[in-house]
Amino acid sequence: MASRDLAESLLPGGGGDSAAAASSDSHDEYEERAYDSDDKVSISISDSDAEADDGGVPSRPPFSWRKLWRFTGPGFLMCIAFLDPGNLEGDLQAGAAAGYQLLWLLLWATVMGALIQLLSARLGVATGKHLAELCREEYPAWATRALWAMTELALVGADIQEVIGSAIAIKILSGGTVPLWGGVVITALDCFIFLFLENYGVRKLEAFFAVLIATMALSFAVMFDETKPSGKELLIGLVVPKLSSKTIKQAVGIVGCIIMPHNVFLHSALVQSRKIDTNKKSRVQEAVYYYNIESILALIVSFFINICVTTVFAKGFYGTEQAGNIGLENAGQYLQEKYGTAFFPILYIWAIGLLASGQSSTITGTYADSICTNSSHHPCFKGTGHGVIRSWSHHQSD
Repeated sequence: MASRDLAESLLPGGGGDSAAAASSDSHDEYEERAYDSDDKVSISISDSDAEADDGGVPSRPPFSWRKLWRFTGPGFLMCIAFLDPGNLEGDLQAGAAAGYQLLWLLLWATVMGALIQLLSARLGVATGKHLAELCREEYPAWATRALWAMTELALVGADIQEVIGSAIAIKILSGGTVPLWGGVVITALDCFIFLFLENYGVRKLEAFFAVLIATMALSFAVMFDETKPSGKELLIGLVVPKLSSKTIKQAVGIVGCIIMPHNVFLHSALVQSRKIDTNKKSRVQEAVYYYNIESILALIVSFFINICVTTVFAKGFYGTEQAGNIGLENAGQYLQEKYGTAFFPILYIWAIGLLASGQSSTITGTYADSICTNSSHHPCFKGTGHGVIRSWSHHQSD
């Protein structure tokens, strides 16, 4: 597909029938690159929906809660990158060092991240290919390899925090019995074990991630309730931009944690887990519409969790001696010393949320690595390499 045609096909109302025609021409060629056809989730179509495409000008079918539920999943896997241990550390350090002053930046960084992810989802739906495949086809080989190398470096940086974050949580929950290196080994093994869920269907894996996200939301909401940050300061922090020379490092950290390069590749592949009739423009528009809704809902959940973490540490440690020394490893202990055991040891509440964050982000990071590596190196194997991860791109001969 030419770059011009690709750009036109991604416009909400642009490209006309050319978008559907372009997708139709090469539909059979790449239908199973991201997911096997049998693994894709079927989107049921009612009689009234079918009539919309049979005559007259194609139009997007009316809103359906049932369809929204069928499309829900990829956005929540995507939002994990907004909740990894690196994000949590950025949140707690921003709260401890700047109080409520950087909440506005967290909000707008999330909005910017949402825009990028919506474009990624649209690209995956409209073209039927994920971003790594398109980069390979549109750019020369040297540019593709350079993009792959930069993405891998970003993944390594993210994975280090994710694995160590899980290891810290395991050490806390085991009462120090499991050392840090032991937690790293357990996390690596868990990652591949949990990925076996994909063999039982995409929805099973998505449900597993939903449980992890719910665990994080519940854990950090309980912490928020126990510490009781100021609602007034929270609202002011969201709407009044403040930035000082002392908080520049934390501000850069917030933006860097939210905008994750590998997540763009991941989301463009995840949206292909649904069966979409790309021969009909209305079906493509419908898929983009529902993916936009579920992605925004997922990012609202992630924003709520990030707000909870930031405000908890803003309330407890802003302006204190510990503010400059707090990090993932000692954050739980500082919380325990500050707030004790009002309902349940807050140290373990923190560790449970951190463990859910680390495990989920490690798995999605492995997915993203599989997408980028396989597409950049023309794999001729399927279901191997990462052991339990299906190959996300189909081999093409030159």
